[in-house]
Amino acid sequence: MNEELATRIGSAAREARTQLGLTQAEVAEKLGLAHMVYSRLERGKMLPSVQTLLRMCAVLRIGSDALLGLADAEEGREARGSGGAPRLRQLTGLARKMDDEQLDALVKVAQVLLR
Repeated sequence: MNEELATRIGSAAREARTQLGLTQAEVAEKLGLAHMVYSRLERGKMLPSVQTLLRMCAVLRIGSDALLGLADAEEGREARGSGGAPRLRQLTGLARKMDDEQLDALVKVAQVLLR
């Protein structure tokens, strides 16, 4: 096993998961994996299969280049620094967990903040 690659994938998966506001158990369920297996993936103790890697990209809303550590590191720093895509993914993940009343309140808050 390539330990460096496993660590890189695990770190990227953990960051994407936390940005979405999801728990390891939630991601594991969406991937169809046991919680302990997904935990081992995030800790860099094992490499995912190609099929699991593709599902991780979809569930975590992260490109394969970013998950594999091939994305430009400078792009990642700029996005985090300017409240870019990771913050939007986190907000979207939280909004998906809200009921209609909570979503309405969130929209009103956003509209007030944009005035």
